[in-house]
Amino acid sequence: MHDPEELPRPGAPEVAFAGRSNAGKSSAINALAGRRRLAFVSKTPGRTQLINFFALGDRAYLVDLPGYGYAGVPLEVRRHWQHLVGTYVSTRPSLAAVVVVMDCRHPLTSLDLTLLEWLRAAGRPAHVLLTKSDKLSRQASRATLDRVRSQLARLHPGASVQLFSSLKREGLEEAANRLASLVDDARKNKAPAKGE
Repeated sequence: MHDPEELPRPGAPEVAFAGRSNAGKSSAINALAGRRRLAFVSKTPGRTQLINFFALGDRAYLVDLPGYGYAGVPLEVRRHWQHLVGTYVSTRPSLAAVVVVMDCRHPLTSLDLTLLEWLRAAGRPAHVLLTKSDKLSRQASRATLDRVRSQLARLHPGASVQLFSSLKREGLEEAANRLASLVDDARKNKAPAKGE
């Protein structure tokens, strides 16, 4: 979807994935959904510029938000991302949580911090995937996890964080369990509106 007004009617809980271009967002979605090409993995950052919905039966949706932070994207496209994603994050009734995908080697960029602030202000649960953890030593990845966890406690209290590697399939079960928990919480806490 290219326009917030064109989004499908709210219904089943949605877990949205957002992250800096080239942070491994599409690979994470594919790994968690158990599908190789559900979300398109591109070597060209900034490829996803629409909001894409993937049904998980009738239980929930995975939502792929446009990547951000790619310098080669024109200013008007960046402004469109801010409007599209900002509107979705702040107003979408069926949004259960947002998975913020960050490259383990470069976490908490200024744009990641902006997104976390939007989520905190909107009262949206967040789960951070520190992707490409296989690119760091075990000691370095644990140090990064501890540092990000400490900063999240201040930036978005209640947000959770974990290490993740699509390539090595590490952290897959932990992430799937966390997402299932967020969807269950959304189902318990929200009685469906009429027409949903």
